[in-house]
Amino acid sequence: MYNQFKSISLSHRKAPLAIREQLALNEDSAKGIMLRLKDFFDITDVLTVSTCNRTEIYYSSAEDLNEEIIKLLLIEKGISDVQPFVDYFETFSAGENAVQHLFEVATGLHSQVVGDMQIPNQIKHAYQWTADLNLAGPFLHRLLHTIFFANKRVAQETFFRDGAASVSYAAVDLVEGLMPNPKILVVGLGEIGSDVCRNLAQKQDADVTIINRTRSKADALADELGFRVADVSDIESEVANADVIISSIARDEPFFTKEMMVRLRGMSFKYFVDLSVPRSVSPEVEEIPGVMLYTIDSIRSRADEALNKRLESIPQVREIIDEAVLEFNDWSKEMIVSPTIQKLKGALEQIRKEELTRFTKNLNDAELEKVERITTSMMQKILKLPVLQLKAACKRGEAETLIDVLNDLFNLEKEQVRH
Repeated sequence: MYNQFKSISLSHRKAPLAIREQLALNEDSAKGIMLRLKDFFDITDVLTVSTCNRTEIYYSSAEDLNEEIIKLLLIEKGISDVQPFVDYFETFSAGENAVQHLFEVATGLHSQVVGDMQIPNQIKHAYQWTADLNLAGPFLHRLLHTIFFANKRVAQETFFRDGAASVSYAAVDLVEGLMPNPKILVVGLGEIGSDVCRNLAQKQDADVTIINRTRSKADALADELGFRVADVSDIESEVANADVIISSIARDEPFFTKEMMVRLRGMSFKYFVDLSVPRSVSPEVEEIPGVMLYTIDSIRSRADEALNKRLESIPQVREIIDEAVLEFNDWSKEMIVSPTIQKLKGALEQIRKEELTRFTKNLNDAELEKVERITTSMMQKILKLPVLQLKAACKRGEAETLIDVLNDLFNLEKEQVRH
């Protein structure tokens, strides 16, 4: 099974945002793709991961179906001319490479913002979709639980999850520390403004209103995230109502000025977070009592400090991943011999029961229980050495020879057919 695990990956490493957006999958479309794959191909252990930065499909199959799965994904997304898109994908046809890639993705090593704290939850959601469709076998269950445990170690033993390492996340991190449950107004939905909104959506019960010059873009994002939308013409009343204003609008001169704040007399305490370059909030707003301003430079400084800590932690994260992969590899190799162990146990148990039936007819219940215990204990001791030797042979890559010997010695294939 290990050598049959494969994957395809479309991510920010090779594909621009416009391409990634075309191939993004929500829960319904991800489940639909997995059901299609199950119908069309002889595969198991299907996992579909889709975030704003990547769309990936993992599966187990004796055949390398990567090209076919890429084409199916493209066609399902309404793309008939598939060839121009194929080069944007990375493919992993060797089990060890696909497993290593999933570990590195799930821990955030391949994220745009290294150590992305959202990725473990996104992988858990993908796993839930697979479980809902009953498409996960023992291999995928064990793999993902090993990954989740490695992630827990990364969080507990390293600085890889500490701090906010992107400007948009650092801005949200800052807002969280300003006051409990603030009313937040986000103005401008370029890339950074949209990122801020998506990060705010991860916070429970966030009270967010969004404003954008192009209303349709604000409506689309609000529908996705469940936020309120206000019109540009109402911006001053929205500023008056908000506790925190996050601005990322693109213009040559500041939009939020001291004069605007003077017009909004009687307003409550305000925090401005200016993520624009050039700045969209005039420094003079801080001359108004009760108004505080945080600039992109101060926020970027916080993000850079967190990012440096994360980068310094990468060698330690890789050690944790290597240990987890090694443990999973050992388990996977043992899976190869598991059927033979079960056959051997079954054959010996059959012999034990047949002999007990022959020689225990005249025993009372107490004597029968004692004989049961003795023979069961003997059988376990007989099994112990072959099982240990099989597992050791797995680690040496020599299991097949021992499997053949045991099959011949105990006629296991015939025993299985008979029973």
